[in-house]
Parts: sequence; C-alpha cells; structure tokens
Amino acid sequence: MKGIWWKILAVALILYSYIFGFKGSIPHLPILRETIRNLYFHVPMWFAMIVMMGSSMVFGILHLSKFKNKQNDNPLENDTKSVLFATSGLVFASLGLLTGMLWAKFTWGAFWTNDPKLNGSAITMLIYLAYFVLRGSIEDQEKKAQISAVYNIFAFFLMIVFIGILPRLTDSLHPGNGGNPAFGSYDLDNNMRTVFYPAVIGWIMFGFWLTNVKIRLKRVSNYLDKKENNFYESIK
Repeated sequence: MKGIWWKILAVALILYSYIFGFKGSIPHLPILRETIRNLYFHVPMWFAMIVMMGSSMVFGILHLSKFKNKQNDNPLENDTKSVLFATSGLVFASLGLLTGMLWAKFTWGAFWTNDPKLNGSAITMLIYLAYFVLRGSIEDQEKKAQISAVYNIFAFFLMIVFIGILPRLTDSLHPGNGGNPAFGSYDLDNNMRTVFYPAVIGWIMFGFWLTNVKIRLKRVSNYLDKKENNFYESIK
C-alpha cells in the first residue's frame, strides 16, 4: 500500500467529483443554468495540463543541467520523462478543448468563437505539437534532447502568455478574463467548491499516475531493446 495510496485517492476524488458533479446542488444562473456543472470537468483539465507541461519543462531543465537519478544511469532518463509529461499534457489539453467547445455551444451558441482564450489554447496546442515535430526531425538522441529541452522552456512560458496573460488584457467571454468577474467571485458557492477542488487535485494526481505508467513502460522497452541488441552482438 506504500506506493498505491495516492492512486486510490486520485480515483476516489475523480469518482467523487463525477457523482456529486452531476448530483450536487448548483447556483441557477441565467444562460449557464445546468451547464455550469461542466466547471468540474473542463477547468480541471487545464489545471492538469499546466502541471504536466510544467513538469515536462522541469525535467527538460534537469537534463540540460546533466542531473542524473542515482537509481538510473540512463543519460536520457530526464529527457524521456520530459517528453512523456508533455504527451500527457497534450491529452489533457485536448480534453479541455473538447469540453470547452461543448460548453461554448450551449452558452455562446457556437462550438468556436473568436475568443482570445480559445485561440490562445489552440495556439498552445500547436506550439507543443511543433515540439514533437522538432523531436522527430532530429536523429541524434543527445542533440534531440538538448534542443527540445530548450524549446520546452520557451513553449511553457508562451503557454502562460497565451492562456493566462493575453486573455486578461483583451475582451473575452471567459470568466475572469477581459474584465469579466471570475467564477469564484460571484457564483462558485461553497457546495461547488467541495466538488471543484477535489476534481482538480484528483485529475492532477491521475496525470502523474498516467505519466508514471508510461515512464515505466518506456524503461521496460529500453531494457528489452538493450537485451536484444546484446544478444545479436553475442552471436555475430
């Protein structure tokens, strides 16, 4: 149970947010009405994405600093973690964009509007997709790791600019942006907070769990590849 308690907690928090997200009481506001429940599913995706992308950047910096895990002598270990966290981040970004489009359809009348936060989210995804294209265009493993780590740093700060700063400086339909009051200041009541915050924590923890599984699978794949190469070398 030593290493599994937080995984059980992640699943419990997500299940809790789903059950009470659909069954719990909400403030009945004009336009939003029942769609405000999407707050429990849409916003946590973006929080999880930011944490995953931030973790990706951190491991990229650790690779640049030549930091090595004492339990693993793989020189590309931190680069592997960096790219896998970025992959998880893109998964959450896609889910955030899809849930946001559904919400926009019911509240704004269209799946997509010329909103700076929506456009910034799309640009952010393109920036990180370019990160994977960049990695695929470089054959040398060490060079690939170094260049993509530097790109990752710029990508993270551009993400913060496009989804966190620019929408607050221009007109936006999103709450908390473009002069609009944030959810917490006028309609996120105590009943919603007891569901919203556990949802955010649960999805972030699930993101770490998902990425940890991918890291372990990658280590197994690398180990098997190494054993296979050693076998073929021995029979030459």
